[in-house]
Amino acid sequence: MRGSPLFLCLFSMSCWLNLMPTAGDKIFHLGACRVSMSMTEIRAGFTAIKAKIQSRDPVRTLSILSHPHSLHKVKSSDRCCMAHQLFTFYVDKVFKHCRTEDSFVNRKISSIANSFLSARRKLRQCHEQNNCVCGEESTEKFKQILANYEGLNVTSAAMKSLGELDILLDWMEKSR
Repeated sequence: MRGSPLFLCLFSMSCWLNLMPTAGDKIFHLGACRVSMSMTEIRAGFTAIKAKIQSRDPVRTLSILSHPHSLHKVKSSDRCCMAHQLFTFYVDKVFKHCRTEDSFVNRKISSIANSFLSARRKLRQCHEQNNCVCGEESTEKFKQILANYEGLNVTSAAMKSLGELDILLDWMEKSR
C-alpha cells in the first residue's frame, strides 16, 4: 500500500483547507462570536440587483433598518445577539418574500440568502455556546425593526428590507 501515506496526506490537507476561510471570506467579530462570510460575493450580488430592488420600493419615507434605531449604535457586547436576530429576520422573513419576474435577480437573491443561511447556522451555534443575551437597548432596536417591517404588506416590506441590505453589510464590516 505505497499510496496510503500520500492519500492520507492529501486527504488531511483537503480537510484542513475546507476548515479555512476562502480568500474572499472575511471574519466578523460580533460580540463573543466570530463568523466568516464572503462579503465580496454578497456585495457583488447585491450591487448587481440593488437598483432593480430599490425601484420596486413604493414607500420611500420609511426605513426598516435605519435611524433612529440605527444598527451602528448597538453595543459591542450585543452584536452577537443582534446579528443572530437580523440573520434570522432576513432568512425567515425577507428572502422568502423577495421574488421577481427577473430570473437573474432571483438567482442573486437566492445566492445572498444561501450565504445568510450559512452564516446564521454558524451564529446560532456560537450564540448558544456563549449564551449570548440581548441587552434591553438592542432588544428595543430589533422590536422597532420588526414594527417597521410589519407596518407594510409582506412583499413591500421584504423588498424594502432587501433594498436596505447595504445598511446591514456596512454594520457588519464595522464589526471587524
